[in-house]
Amino acid sequence: MKTQLGLICIGAMAAACGPKAKPEAPRPQIKLSVLPAESDAFPKAAEAMTDLLAKATVAGIDKREVSSVSLEVVQLSIECVEPSVSCYEAVGKSLSANRLLFAQISPEGAKPRSKKKPRPLKVVVTLFDVDAGAPHTVEKVYESEKAATAGIADLVAEATR
Repeated sequence: MKTQLGLICIGAMAAACGPKAKPEAPRPQIKLSVLPAESDAFPKAAEAMTDLLAKATVAGIDKREVSSVSLEVVQLSIECVEPSVSCYEAVGKSLSANRLLFAQISPEGAKPRSKKKPRPLKVVVTLFDVDAGAPHTVEKVYESEKAATAGIADLVAEATR
């Protein structure tokens, strides 16, 4: 009986002294940088869009940062102003971000002759994966700034799915 107990103790000690499993490295934190929208032609739409982007829910994000400067300002600072994957990657790296969320608002079509007729605008919302170099973009043309302001929440929701 003592021999069996001794063998069990020796076996348990040998198992405890064996190689230990390496602890798993912690998963890197995923950072989202939200860039405010700018538009001199459509300031109300830009303000509403910036508010929505700042509040948007994006899956898999550990840390969120709302930038004080727009995409255009960051692009100018890094001297890469093209709307391209390589420039967006450079923007993300300059902000130490894994994802970028931004919107671009621009006039669509010719300016109406009548001042009473509202000017159409195009809104583009992009969730850009900096690590993968992959943009997810949705866009819509609205008949007026008022219509855009009322409808952009759906556009942001679609872009951040």
